[in-house]
Amino acid sequence: MSRFIDAYDSVMFDLDGVVYLGPNAVPHAPEALAQLRELGVKVGFVTNNAGRSADVVVAQLKDLGIECRGEDVVTSPQAIAQLMVRELPAGAKVQICGAQALTDEIAAVGFTIVTDFREEPVAVVQGYDPNLSWPSLDNAGWAIQRGARWFGTNTDISRPTHLGMVAGAGAQIEALHTAVPDAQITVAGKPYPPLLQETIARMKVTSPVFVGDRLDTDIEGAHNVGIDSFFVFTGAHGKKDLAGAIPQQRPTAIGWDISGLLAPRRQASTLEDGSVTCGNARAEISGRAVQITASLTSVDEQLDALWAIVQLTWADETLDAAHALDQLDKLH
Repeated sequence: MSRFIDAYDSVMFDLDGVVYLGPNAVPHAPEALAQLRELGVKVGFVTNNAGRSADVVVAQLKDLGIECRGEDVVTSPQAIAQLMVRELPAGAKVQICGAQALTDEIAAVGFTIVTDFREEPVAVVQGYDPNLSWPSLDNAGWAIQRGARWFGTNTDISRPTHLGMVAGAGAQIEALHTAVPDAQITVAGKPYPPLLQETIARMKVTSPVFVGDRLDTDIEGAHNVGIDSFFVFTGAHGKKDLAGAIPQQRPTAIGWDISGLLAPRRQASTLEDGSVTCGNARAEISGRAVQITASLTSVDEQLDALWAIVQLTWADETLDAAHALDQLDKLH
């Protein structure tokens, strides 16, 4: 039986919550990535995280036993830098509100880095900064109020770590937005197209699939550039998020982790009575509630049941699937 990945020439991975959690590899990720490369599948790593350089990401992946070269990693600072090159004058003054990794990428494409609004920057670029100071936010806001264009690496409100969820770049951007509520921000990271477009162009591929753990960034990002997506449960979002997903945030397929790419495609079938089957699971409507009939002893069986359930909730958003989802106790 064919594997899910056999339909694609390449796979692009989000990192946080998909390949690693903080300093630790997601279980089975290094082995699955090695198998994908053995099959000749092109592999790329895509991250919205603007707090670390591509070189730091490469070093971490190698430390985790994952083969990676510099050209395999595309970051949101790299993508926003290329977008700004297209939209701003060469050598223009740019004020940074972010980490050193962002400063380095903006400087590398020839912009003049300034640190104060009084230097009259033509643009402010903001990205996740683990050491963000309030004066830095104030200074960026004053520049924007004086006419500087506002660019952002990404708008992730939160991100997963090995210790739990933390506030992300989106939270920092929202803080600044309270001071400049009428300002428009141009964003490179998922779900906006530039980051994935940059990755596809760099990899020179025609049939990629994108793997992610967030519906509102990863899955919607894939939708926005017209490619398939594979959702995993090792990071931020879970079964209730999936059941209630809006159309542009519905993945092509699901798996517990990235090793699911090497398994057969999970198939759901709608029967004449309106019920849906997947594997040995059957989801049907009783009144306005979704009911599930299945063996639910393994993660794979629960994933089959979930895939059947979401076919119903996606077709009719008024259905109540709460009880059916609560039965899937191995899925978060």
